[in-house]
Amino acid sequence: MWNYLKNAKKPIAIYGMGNGADKIIDTLSDYGLKPVGVFASDDFVRGQNFRGFTVKHYDELKAEYPQMTVLIAFGTFRDEVLENIKKIAAETEVLAPDVPVYGGGLFTKEYVVEHKESLEKVYNMLADEQSKKVFENCVNYRLSGKIDYLFDCETDQKEAYENILKLKTDEIYCDLGAYNGDTIDEFLSFCGGYKKIFALEPDKKNFKKLKAKYENKENVFLFNSAANDFSGEIGFLTNGGRHSVASDKGEKISALSLDDVLNGEKATFIKYDVEGMEEKAILGTKRTIENYKPKMLVSAYHRTEDYFELPLLINSIRDDYKIYMRHYKYIPAWDTQFYFV
Repeated sequence: MWNYLKNAKKPIAIYGMGNGADKIIDTLSDYGLKPVGVFASDDFVRGQNFRGFTVKHYDELKAEYPQMTVLIAFGTFRDEVLENIKKIAAETEVLAPDVPVYGGGLFTKEYVVEHKESLEKVYNMLADEQSKKVFENCVNYRLSGKIDYLFDCETDQKEAYENILKLKTDEIYCDLGAYNGDTIDEFLSFCGGYKKIFALEPDKKNFKKLKAKYENKENVFLFNSAANDFSGEIGFLTNGGRHSVASDKGEKISALSLDDVLNGEKATFIKYDVEGMEEKAILGTKRTIENYKPKMLVSAYHRTEDYFELPLLINSIRDDYKIYMRHYKYIPAWDTQFYFV
């Protein structure tokens, strides 16, 4: 996609502001490109400036640059926003650049060639045709920025819970990256009950909300800690939302390995959504995976390498898992998950 933009020499407009737009504008600069303007949804145009551009309405930039390419610079699953994107795409070229949420490395053609063997190995490990379609479509999306690849492979979470995970009412559920309790809510909505729940959430504001929901529930154990490959302290930058992240620049907070939390106790289902720390969290669960083979949901979109490194890591711990992959309604390719059963 980046080489295409360079060779097309069309005006480039950025749709959205914030961290994603910063990354996209910086990457364009690496390719010798500069956007002609920034626009936002009508409700967000209030005369503000971003990266030296006065934020405009789409119609204003479209009138100035009828042949422009629009780059989506934010994440969304909201129907009304997706419909607006589709409306713009009906008359203007729209791409959604894939930039890593954490870490570095762009998912370019050169990157795919470099990691071809690992990508093919994971593709061939996938357990059903839908998983292979998701993998292939997401790779093609990440290379091209074309959002139709994502629309074409969406499924509903209900399908994964009912047909892949098949949860029961006596699960021992470990929620790593529990946020404000919404994923415990989701878990309970599909299984209807539980035996025990262990939940780790490092962000203080999120943890306060999590406690308000679940601290008085029977056999629910809450930890204001990051999931890690060792128990101790790590640096942490808090954003009071989903994107708080481990960082050497942040304050020191508690970190726990799930193996230490469980202390030999069984887990039947583990969810890993830990903002780029999935590898460390999995390594911190190695004994539990070896001994009990819990079902697992692993986020696959935080780092460029997650598509191959995470399944290959788990396969090195136990090679008898069936591996599935699903993508849910989202632009860019966020909310893409691996399931291990």
